[in-house]
Amino acid sequence: MGAAAAVSLGRRLWPFRRPALSSAVAALALAGSGVLILRLVQRQTGTTGLLVGLGLALLPLPFVLGALAWLNQTARVPLRHLLFCLAWGACAATTVAILANGWASDFLIAHQGARGETLGAEFATPLIEELAKGAALLVLLLPLRRRHRCEQDRPCAGWRRLLWHWPGPGRPAHFRPAPAGRQRARSSPRTLAAGTVLGGVTACGFAFTENALYLGRAFTADRQARLDAIGQGGAPSLRDFDGTVHTFVLRALLSPFAHPLFTALTGLGLAITLTTGRRWTARLGAPAGALLAMGLHGVWNAAAGLGTDGFLLVYGLVMVPCFAALVSFAVWTQTRRTRQPSRPG
Repeated sequence: MGAAAAVSLGRRLWPFRRPALSSAVAALALAGSGVLILRLVQRQTGTTGLLVGLGLALLPLPFVLGALAWLNQTARVPLRHLLFCLAWGACAATTVAILANGWASDFLIAHQGARGETLGAEFATPLIEELAKGAALLVLLLPLRRRHRCEQDRPCAGWRRLLWHWPGPGRPAHFRPAPAGRQRARSSPRTLAAGTVLGGVTACGFAFTENALYLGRAFTADRQARLDAIGQGGAPSLRDFDGTVHTFVLRALLSPFAHPLFTALTGLGLAITLTTGRRWTARLGAPAGALLAMGLHGVWNAAAGLGTDGFLLVYGLVMVPCFAALVSFAVWTQTRRTRQPSRPG
C-alpha cells in the first residue's frame, strides 16, 4: 500500500472524520458539562436562587443575540456553528472557568494573602476565561479557513501560522510570501465578521451562565437577609432585594455586551491570522486579539474595586469607546457587503 493510499485509508477510518459521530460526541460532552455547571451553580445559589438567576439572565440575551444575528448577515456562519459556540460558552467554558478560577484563587491567596484575591480577579480570571472561550473559536475557525480563501486563490494559513512557522527552504509554496510587485491578500470583511460573530456568540453563552450565578447568589443573600429581619420583628420592604436589583442593573443593563466585546477581539485576531496573506499581520493577529481581550477584561474587573466614581470613569473612557469601535466595524462590514454583493467571502 502506497503512502497516499495509507493516508486516505486512515482518514476514512478515523472516527472523528465522520460529521455525525463527531457531532454526537460534542453534543454529549456539552450536555455533560451543562449538567455539571448547573450543579456547581446550584451549590452556590440554592435551587430557588438558581431558577431566579436563570430567569433574570435570560432577559438581556435576545438583544445581544439579535445584534450578532444582524452582523451574521455578512459573516453567514452556519446555525450549527452558532449553536455549538453558544453551548460551549454556557456549559464547557463556564465549567472550566469556575473550577480553574477557584484553584487559581486558592493558590494566589495562599501565597500572596489578601493581595492574592485582587491578582486573581485582575490577572488570573481574564486569562482563564478568555482562553476557555477562545478554545471554541479555534475549533471552528481552523476548518473554516478552507472556506474563506484569500483573494488571489492562495490557501490561507492555518495551524502553521499559529505555531509561528518561519520561512525556509521546506516551507510549502502556498505559505511563502507573495512575489515582489504582487499585492498581498487581505482578510475579507466576511471572514473578519465570522470571527467576531463566533466570539460574540460564545461570550453570550458564557455571560448567561455567569449572570445566572451572580444574580442567583445575590437573590439568595437578599432573601436570607429578609428572613433574618422578619425573624427579628422587622417589616418586609421592597428594598430588601436591593442587592439583586443592583446586580441586574450592573450586569444586564449596563454591560450586556461586555463579554461579547472581549471575546469578539479574540475571534477577530484569529480570523486575521488564519486568512491574511501578510506575514507579520498573520503572526501578530491572534496574539494581539487575545491580549487585547484579556487586558480589557482585566481593566473591567479592576473597575469594580474603584468605587462608583472609578467604575463610571472606566465605563465611560474605556468600555463605551471600545463598544463604539466594534459597532463601527460591524457597520463597515455591512457597508462592504452591500457594495460588493457578488464578491466571495
